Amino acid sequence: MTDILTLVFRTFMSQPAEQQQRSASPLSPGSSSLLLAGDPDTSRSLLLLAAVTAAAESGLRVLFFSRNHIQSLPPCLTRRSPNLSPDSLKKIQFLYPRTVEELLQQVAGLHQPSNTSPSPPSLVIVDGLEGFLSAPAGVLQPGETSSAAHLSALLCDTASFLTRLLEERRPGSAPCRLLASFQSQVEASATDPVLEVLQRYFQVRCTLEPDRSCGAAAAGRKEAWHLYLSGTGPTETSCSTEASCPTETSCSTEASCSTEASCSTEASCSTETSCSTEASCSTEASCSTEASCSRRCGDRPAGTQKWQLLLSPDGLMEFKLV
Repeated sequence: MTDILTLVFRTFMSQPAEQQQRSASPLSPGSSSLLLAGDPDTSRSLLLLAAVTAAAESGLRVLFFSRNHIQSLPPCLTRRSPNLSPDSLKKIQFLYPRTVEELLQQVAGLHQPSNTSPSPPSLVIVDGLEGFLSAPAGVLQPGETSSAAHLSALLCDTASFLTRLLEERRPGSAPCRLLASFQSQVEASATDPVLEVLQRYFQVRCTLEPDRSCGAAAAGRKEAWHLYLSGTGPTETSCSTEASCPTETSCSTEASCSTEASCSTEASCSTETSCSTEASCSTEASCSTEASCSRRCGDRPAGTQKWQLLLSPDGLMEFKLV
């Protein structure tokens, strides 16, 4: 799935042509499912870019599920691709289930021969999983995590089924890709059990985070985002081999850790590996969730791709590989 999303990023890159030669190969060539986590409006624009790019550039048939009716394409598509072929857009089929039950029924229907003729889809997109799974105000309801597991399992199983059909009808075909978006309804400081369930099924995660750096401020009126492509799991757990760096277990006052050695990709934040009495630090500067695990984990694990998205007020989107 990262091949299509990377193709989207490269198609709408803002660098000069000679800079576009920088390596941006997929993290895992065998990965075929990706979860896009972050702002729902920006995520929907990225999903539409992926759908149109897959149809226009690769000739793939696309199924796009959404609770919100798509009224228009992102401005960057109409401006950057003025000669976009209507035949390419016909390769995209939009379906609008209103509930998770309707979505499950429509996805399960893809196992019927009548819904895969004349050719099965090569890309399945689900916009806004939270709208199907989460209750209002982010209140966890009984059975919500099981619904997330049921839906994710069906989506992955359907993608595998469609991959077999594609291979039978055209040997050597690429696998059917699965792309979905999800906006957590839980505050950033808390753990979202629904997101944890979803991450068990999707091979790659693309995390959208606001870019509040000086460089983003220099971009003027453009809204800036960081996009992290990683197959290693969520941002919160990337600095530890087993879990994130909670304040309770990271560093004790007897053997607190230095900020330089607090969180690393080689070793988790434990007293055995990352804490030493020789390089102790004050309790305020030890491995806290806000400081070490958010700043240090900015140094993502090896293999993570980092992109920057610049979103103009008029809707234009530009990507930079950083």
